[in-house]
Amino acid sequence: MRDKIAAALKDALKAQDKRRMGTIRLMQAAIKDRDIASRTQGADGGVSDEEILDILAKMVKQREESAETYAQAGRAELANQEREEIEVIRDFMPVQLSDDEVVAACAEVVAELEATSLKDMGRVMAELKNRYAGRMDFGKAGAAIKKTLG
Repeated sequence: MRDKIAAALKDALKAQDKRRMGTIRLMQAAIKDRDIASRTQGADGGVSDEEILDILAKMVKQREESAETYAQAGRAELANQEREEIEVIRDFMPVQLSDDEVVAACAEVVAELEATSLKDMGRVMAELKNRYAGRMDFGKAGAAIKKTLG
């Protein structure tokens, strides 16, 4: 994953794509911050690809919220900038599940774990994170689980 990001940065530098260069550098900085944080906890190897996907998912979510805020404030150019950054980040992530696929996956895991109440939601979410890390919006998954269990 790190090699893919580094290669993409080289390509963006060659193409003089300023938006892509800036976004990839932000991604690398976020990963490096997490590496440093993990070193203080005793992990010398850096973060795993799964953790990198979590970082990228958080970056996408932050930008979606920012784009919405900018759009509501009438700042279309800033909202567009955030959306462009989202597209760059998503290039490094696996394809996201659709809303229908999220609902189906939640129902499947609820049935497999024989979850019956909202008390079981933590177990269901943990299993979903194991199976669909980086591919699922867990905010939507939480709502789907509540609907299924509630």
